[in-house]
Amino acid sequence: MREKSRSDPAIYALAGEYVLGTLSAAERKQLELRLRGDVALQHAVAQWEERLHPLTALAESREPSARLWPRVERSLDALEPLQLAGRRPPWWRRPLLWQGVSVASLAACALLAVLLWLPPSAEPRYVVVLVAPEQQTPGWLVRASDTSEVQLTPLAAVTVPADRVLQFWTKGEDWPKPVSLGLVEPGQPLRATLDKLPPLAPNQLFELTLEQPGGSPTGLPTGPIQFIGRAVAL
Repeated sequence: MREKSRSDPAIYALAGEYVLGTLSAAERKQLELRLRGDVALQHAVAQWEERLHPLTALAESREPSARLWPRVERSLDALEPLQLAGRRPPWWRRPLLWQGVSVASLAACALLAVLLWLPPSAEPRYVVVLVAPEQQTPGWLVRASDTSEVQLTPLAAVTVPADRVLQFWTKGEDWPKPVSLGLVEPGQPLRATLDKLPPLAPNQLFELTLEQPGGSPTGLPTGPIQFIGRAVAL
């Protein structure tokens, strides 16, 4: 039955949107009613939950401040139109909040686009969303259907100075130093083999740095990090 749910793209895509939380409230309610009697949809949802659960390990658990909820309540009390000129808008109107939401949504959509069509496999698959360190915006996606090769795919336009190149690196948690996976053309996908390296593992680091033409002369990253992320097993 799991194979049947996976073979129906419509059911599998709908289940993915449900698990990722991208459905509207009405659509979510309608799907939950359908879940009660649709076995194929139940299995598709279970597949998505099983595959995405490892991503929860990326977020550290933090205890909210004791002042947080009183601040939220005070903000909600301020829903009426602002009457005083120059008054600071409440948190839900501040652009930085929605910029952060947009970043998270883009990363989720990138992950969804890849996972929708990955064929089933007995081996774990890995996904890495490489983000810009400062803006935390996704720029590249790394995925692997096995542990011997990774595919690097651009998610957005990237500008590289004329006198610099992008170099792709990886480093396992117990490795003494990072290893180059090659030079990357801006906006172009890349396949990199890992057959001479230890097997790909969860939390393995991947990054893109700016280097001089021809790549780093030392065999190690020397330029600024442009995008960085860690592998998640699915």
